[in-house]
Amino acid sequence: MNADNKTAALSAPHPCPSASIRGSSLRDVRREFRRATGFAVVEIGIDGSLIGKPGARKRSHWRTQVIREALRWGEACVMPDEDGLVGWGLPLMTNSLVTGGLLVEKISLEGGEPGEVSRKIRAAAARLLDLMEKANLVNSDFLRARRNESRRERERAEAIHALKNRLYDSIRDLYLREEPGLLAAIKRGERQAAREIINRVLVGIYHAARSRPQLLKSLALELVVVMSRAAVESGADPSEVLGCNFESATALAELTDEEEVSSWLCGMLERVMDAIRDHKQFPNAVLLGRAVAFMEEHLGEPLDRDSVARAAGLSGSHFSHLIREKTGRTFTDLMAQYRVDRAKTMLRRTDKSIIQIAMECGFEDQSYFSRVFKRYTGAAPRAYRGSA
Repeated sequence: MNADNKTAALSAPHPCPSASIRGSSLRDVRREFRRATGFAVVEIGIDGSLIGKPGARKRSHWRTQVIREALRWGEACVMPDEDGLVGWGLPLMTNSLVTGGLLVEKISLEGGEPGEVSRKIRAAAARLLDLMEKANLVNSDFLRARRNESRRERERAEAIHALKNRLYDSIRDLYLREEPGLLAAIKRGERQAAREIINRVLVGIYHAARSRPQLLKSLALELVVVMSRAAVESGADPSEVLGCNFESATALAELTDEEEVSSWLCGMLERVMDAIRDHKQFPNAVLLGRAVAFMEEHLGEPLDRDSVARAAGLSGSHFSHLIREKTGRTFTDLMAQYRVDRAKTMLRRTDKSIIQIAMECGFEDQSYFSRVFKRYTGAAPRAYRGSA
């Protein structure tokens, strides 16, 4: 994330409730959290001191560290204290100003089934964040931006680890390896898979273009062209994608280091995926054609309605509706017809055995293949081959 985005997240407008309303929200959050999780939550000041508990023993350094880590990662972080216990917390915020925090502390990890206590603590930490966001006690935009940034850093580190033993001979080899998977992920609308590929590509680009910022930018721009083409093929409005690319190319020219280019490229991926998602008027006939093409390409594999629909960017129910509307048939019926048609071609043009043809056309066994084939053609496979 670049500096501008961070500033925007910090200064995003949030209503500033009065002290009485904020106090009521705090009490409600603490009460609901205790009821839902069984953990008590305390309020602390900006210096780590307990609010409303004069004379209580202070561990201000630990408490303030808990809040700093939550701000860094955008979510509650479970941290051990000097007594061997654990706790977690989240900042209380008014717009970009941290005014204190809510903490759970002095929790033991011992007792219960292995992992059960840890799972309970993780769930409770997520619950506290949810309650505080709903009560507008934190700057949700800021924390979300930090979580996204942390996720990207983690994914980039994982990509580096995965690639440390894989050496590409050239950047072109990298593209040849990764481009088909990236295009497929974009067309299917699978953001996470596309992000992982982008991170692997970034590692390779950095290796090939280290200390050569202009080359780095040109390679990143080439990758955006590839992503944009996939977006248009998947139904995104071409004018929208081109306009997005023009604006972003201008921004790219002003970037000066690898981190900024990396954030720019990741941002472009998100915008490309949004353009696909937001385009609602892509012709149904084109989407159905994409589904049919996928079916024909994967006839020999186990296929169900939802996997084919996902490959075409459709929901399962909408896909079924389109098939019924355009062909008057069900998905199962159409799938069987395509497999039988493929089998007919193989019976006429090859010397492969009946069982081999059955397997290559996606049938479970020869007996089932023979029954389905006869239902659609009126003849058994062997008889059909003999008459061809």
